[in-house]
Amino acid sequence: MVFTLAVSVPTGFFVLGVIACVLLAGYLLGGILGSSPEYRITGAEQMAGIDTPQFLVLLESLSDAKINRTGNLEVLTNGPNFYPAALDAIRGARRSICLEAYIFHKSEIGHMYIDALAERARAGVEVNVTLDAFGSVSARSSFLRPLLNAGGRVSRYNGLRWDRLLRIDSRTHRELLIVDGRMAFMGGAGIADQWYRGIKDNPRWRDTVVRVEGEAVPNLQATFAENWLASSGELLVGEAYFPDIECPHAMTTLVVNSTPTVGGSTRARVLFQLLLASAQRSIAITTPYFLPDKSLMRELCGAVERGVTVRILVPGRKSDHLLTRSTSRGGYGPLLEAGAEVYEYQPSMIHAKVLCIDGLWTVVGSTNFDNRSFGINDEVNLAIRDAAVASRFENDMENDLKESRQVTLNDWRHRPVAERATEFLGWVIERQQ
Repeated sequence: MVFTLAVSVPTGFFVLGVIACVLLAGYLLGGILGSSPEYRITGAEQMAGIDTPQFLVLLESLSDAKINRTGNLEVLTNGPNFYPAALDAIRGARRSICLEAYIFHKSEIGHMYIDALAERARAGVEVNVTLDAFGSVSARSSFLRPLLNAGGRVSRYNGLRWDRLLRIDSRTHRELLIVDGRMAFMGGAGIADQWYRGIKDNPRWRDTVVRVEGEAVPNLQATFAENWLASSGELLVGEAYFPDIECPHAMTTLVVNSTPTVGGSTRARVLFQLLLASAQRSIAITTPYFLPDKSLMRELCGAVERGVTVRILVPGRKSDHLLTRSTSRGGYGPLLEAGAEVYEYQPSMIHAKVLCIDGLWTVVGSTNFDNRSFGINDEVNLAIRDAAVASRFENDMENDLKESRQVTLNDWRHRPVAERATEFLGWVIERQQ
């Protein structure tokens, strides 16, 4: 005997709504009551000095990266500098263009990119674009049509599918452009007008991108190929993507691409935590979202205790995520009490993601100082061992600090009641990351 159960459409939606509410409640409760692993470095006091070959080998081994000889490296500050440089590189492409973006919006600058990419595709250049399905949701087919009609190819990373619902939080946060397998642009900036000219009454965002040549480029190309394979099913090979690279005059770099492991940690965490634990003189952090977990907070406070100057630059009131900013401010206490310096950038949203250690090591890329970047997102960073490059980034920070407001311990202790009230909500949400 076969029994059938008829459910009306309204009843079906009600049942689905109840299930969704139960799942959401469990998700939030698990985030509140659950605890993330605490990552510790055993024997940190016995590690080789940050300027030694032994430390370089340690960093290479534990971050699963490869030591590269990178030749030309140019620091490009803000959209009026990095967008024209990237567009010029695209227009000069001869064999291949690979672009991966978390944010690629239908916008004035977005149309400029589409036009340049489409022109190269019509000229016979292989153009491959990977867009995060959520971060670039505004890049609809109609917006991409000129590129697609010209022969360019676009893949969506981790779109909404029933068989991937448990991985829906997995996003590519990388911002990468590789031209002819010989030149790459990377950093934290997406392709949208907030970086180009500002939007409405909001000034243009402050951000940094680097242009690199040399042995780092094949590793960045391989990073792109990873998510192109995941989203399109195609493995990119051949000289159009991986040409022979000669780099006679070079600095030492490591490309650290990061994808969450089963335990929720990433190579980005290994890279950042090793450098923080090894600092002897100075730590300079510029980040748009500063929400360190207890492991990173311990490293920062421990650095101050051993005499390291720790300076942290974050957005001020013009942050694009005010709840995140409020949650971040709620956690300043231990750092300020330890003696760290915290500054809030005033002119606009600051979106640069840079870590400088001891005037020698610099990390620039897509990684924020939060749990999403260290445990959920796909990220990519370039670690650079070069005093001149570190000096350039430190000078940029000094210039930014002139337009920033220092947060004192007294300021923090007397922050408004309304701000304190939002911290718990922000904390609950952040626990889900």
